[in-house]
Amino acid sequence: MTDILVWGGVLVLGGVGAVARFLVDRTVARRTAGSFPFGTLVVNLSGALVLGFLTGLALPHDVALLAGTALIGSYTTFSTWMFETQRLGEERQAGYAAANILVSVALGLAAAAAGMWLGMRL
Repeated sequence: MTDILVWGGVLVLGGVGAVARFLVDRTVARRTAGSFPFGTLVVNLSGALVLGFLTGLALPHDVALLAGTALIGSYTTFSTWMFETQRLGEERQAGYAAANILVSVALGLAAAAAGMWLGMRL
């Protein structure tokens, strides 16, 4: 792929991923009550599932780079996850903060493995 196509793909797919993250997070947050960041959890778990799936497909390098880095990289959010965990800690909700870390890591790994398993079967 030429450099200009790769850069254009990063621009477009990065924008699509960011908008999708915003929409999913807002939709989930509106439907859940309380201070636990369910929107970010859903975004990151679904992103792990899709990234695992794409990895399992064994796509060509440039396609995998665009899909994984531009699209899924802009869709998922490590920084928001850590910020929300920090906020929970500051609000003295240590149980929610710990659950956010443990659930995100455990289910994220499971989602990535499940996605990879599905992708390898296609």
